[in-house]
Amino acid sequence: MSITVNYEYKLKPTAQQVKTFEAWLSVCKKVYNFALRERKDWVNSRKSAVNACSLVSEYILPADASRPTYYSQCKSLTAAKKNIEELTEPHIHVLQQTLRQLEAAFVSMWERGHGFPRFKKKMRSFVYPDVKQSAVESGRVKLPKIGWVKMKMSRPLPLGFIFKQIRVVKRASGYFVMLTYQLGVQVPDVPFSGHPLGVDIGLDKYLATSDGELVSRPRFFNALHRKLKLLQRRLKHKKKGSSNWLKLQRKIARVHQRINDTRKDWHFKLAHRLCDNAGAIFVEDINFKAWAKGLFGKHTLDAAYGQFFNILSYICWKRDVFFLKVNKDYTSQICPNCGTHTGKKDLSERIHRCNVCNYTTYRDVAAAQVIRNRGVLAVGQPVGLQIASGGVLSGASSNASLDKIP
Repeated sequence: MSITVNYEYKLKPTAQQVKTFEAWLSVCKKVYNFALRERKDWVNSRKSAVNACSLVSEYILPADASRPTYYSQCKSLTAAKKNIEELTEPHIHVLQQTLRQLEAAFVSMWERGHGFPRFKKKMRSFVYPDVKQSAVESGRVKLPKIGWVKMKMSRPLPLGFIFKQIRVVKRASGYFVMLTYQLGVQVPDVPFSGHPLGVDIGLDKYLATSDGELVSRPRFFNALHRKLKLLQRRLKHKKKGSSNWLKLQRKIARVHQRINDTRKDWHFKLAHRLCDNAGAIFVEDINFKAWAKGLFGKHTLDAAYGQFFNILSYICWKRDVFFLKVNKDYTSQICPNCGTHTGKKDLSERIHRCNVCNYTTYRDVAAAQVIRNRGVLAVGQPVGLQIASGGVLSGASSNASLDKIP
């Protein structure tokens, strides 16, 4: 087992290097679409029996024609380079990685149930799978067949890792480079220890913790929605493909990237803050795809809970904090203090009150405490560690009470 980390930096290429990037991305797109067309023709030629072909048109390929694969298409690419000069411009490994990307798309279709791969309107990245260890220096990176390209060193490189791969990515705000490093060590799973923390997510508050903390929901999309709406309204009156249409498209893309970068930065900071106060974090196991199709789908997508949980799990692993997803069912209908089922609550009811033990707290905090209790039981801790009859978990602070409710 090995640790793989990606370090991303913004490139500062010259005008000539930008032209080279654009040309390579264009060639990669053509290679990808041509290879996909070849595979699609082979599939279409075998859709129906010989005596049941379409009367209008049908794909006819020899019966002994083998199915196009990554290796056969790499051989075809090598032969095509002798006749097509455009294919000689990018590095051969870059074009081979484009074919490998297509192969991965078909594997996902066969094994994961994804849809049939589609033709690409544009390519946004290209990959060097084999690089020298000396290809990165302070403030610059050496790309084969392109040369040294300046980059902004926003953080230091990892020490002791082996340099494996370079990916150049085109975004609305410019070009970025993603450097992949690996370290061949056996990393044990993080054991359960320390203060347990349950996290409940919602739309009224972004999240609530079992310690009584409530985090307000920042509206990343709404903050720039007005500007985005004005730009898209202006775009409607431009001729598609014109220079003014392209300028507006770039402006809209930059706004979307700003929203995404702001959201991601906030997620990382929140994940670190949660890890500062916990030795173990438990969250709900939720199907966010189904959540996004509900009444509050737009707000759910803006909150990006799926991305936050992925970031939180990574930060927990990085900081040796135990992370676990638990069953989400009925977390708002159970009293965390005595375990009594209190019944279903309306969304407008924001306070949890138990008629059996008189425990009162915020509804989301109570759900977070139920998540924490389930997590502690799931890791096989003794029953005495869970809250019962007004007790508190070992190492945990007191639960949010009615006195804290304004």
